[in-house]
Amino acid sequence: MAIFMHASLPGVTTDQYDTLNAKLQETPEIFDGCIAHVCVPSSDGLDIYDVWESEQHMQAFTGKIMPIAESVGLSGPGGEPEASAVHNYWIP
Repeated sequence: MAIFMHASLPGVTTDQYDTLNAKLQETPEIFDGCIAHVCVPSSDGLDIYDVWESEQHMQAFTGKIMPIAESVGLSGPGGEPEASAVHNYWIP
């Protein structure tokens, strides 16, 4: 079952995101199971929205991203991402 995930990253800038994203692109297999990803600047940081093929894919990614995020200096607050089962999605 597909999963929709939303994570708020207060205090994270687009430059920090771009640095992390460049590092993640070095290991594209880390995105296994990711159907869609959107990063949106907010008034206090960034909001991340993903659609994953399954909760297991999302959890595997979360476990892999944390050490990489810490290696580029991102280990601040943000709390647990919100995840919900997807009823339907489509890509035009």
